Amino acid sequence: MTAAKVLLATAALTFGATAGAVSQSQTVASRAALVNRGITHVPGIRVGQVTLAERPTGCTVVLVDGEGAVGGVSQRGGAPGTRETDLLDPLNLVDRVNAVVLSGGSAYGLDAAQGVVKYLEERRIGWNVGAAGVVPIVPAAILFDLGFGGNPKVRPDADCGYKAAAAASNGAVAEGNVGAGAGATVGKLAGAGRAMKGGIGSASIALPSGLIVGAIAAVNATGDVIDPSTGKVLAGVRTEDGKTLADARLLIRSGALGRTAAGPRAGGNTTIAIVATNARLSKAEMSRVALMADDALARTINPSHTTGDGDTVFALATGRWEGQASVTVIGALAAEALAEAVVRAVSKADSVAGIPSARELGTVPARLK
Repeated sequence: MTAAKVLLATAALTFGATAGAVSQSQTVASRAALVNRGITHVPGIRVGQVTLAERPTGCTVVLVDGEGAVGGVSQRGGAPGTRETDLLDPLNLVDRVNAVVLSGGSAYGLDAAQGVVKYLEERRIGWNVGAAGVVPIVPAAILFDLGFGGNPKVRPDADCGYKAAAAASNGAVAEGNVGAGAGATVGKLAGAGRAMKGGIGSASIALPSGLIVGAIAAVNATGDVIDPSTGKVLAGVRTEDGKTLADARLLIRSGALGRTAAGPRAGGNTTIAIVATNARLSKAEMSRVALMADDALARTINPSHTTGDGDTVFALATGRWEGQASVTVIGALAAEALAEAVVRAVSKADSVAGIPSARELGTVPARLK
């Protein structure tokens, strides 16, 4: 069974339909409903986002209620910008994460995490260090959007992180040109002038057993974004006239990029994401979940994990579900949810600063229109 069919079948089961009796239109509707809540479908997960007014950029904060979640990370891009990722190694001591920050602004955007640390410290949330109080554990990753749509000195800072944490809720996640996805673009293999608008997207999968897996992604990729259920390019490198999609896969195979394009700038891209589950797992197991979830980027972005991308995927386990599920199943579901989040990120984005969106080119999948 293909990955797309697994997700469709899961959607049907989740909403009480019998797989053999569900029509194609009903299945598509069930799938749309399935992914509507996003990562906040996982109990104990809240999301807050701030989009700066001065130019398209911002930050996205995922907060974990209570004592935090067990965390893991997969970092496979060639140009990462991160904070506290070594702490997530199973060999290291701290085993709880209180929040994760995704931010625009390149390395400057890592300051947003310090605002989240302040917010959590004020509420005495973090790793208990005795008389000294608490140390909030806040890993973070950034994407490069400097200069897009305005002054490159406008970038997320600690105030952005603090406000995003304060605004966090368990409601439906805003998608498209918001938070860390506000200044995101995709399809830069032939240079920024032929790119399209990226964004932020979120999705979730819930099984009848009570297991839930959700994902959120800020998509700012060098490569094209592809719908894995159809193989069609949704957003990416445009033809020279800018009116249609060129398909990076064909450009690479033809050798055309070597003759006509400057190529992506190292560190100028990056897809950053978080997956979360209500299952109870160890740090080592969450590292495996993060690694499996990272496969979603290869399914939906071509090429992915390039020298110009800092692709990073965090994984969180809240442990609120008492059921039993294998790491393999949870990792597979995480990859499915993250793949849909990537698709939603470009499908929900709007054109900005002369950069067209999938909506403008009419390439959004029917299930998301």
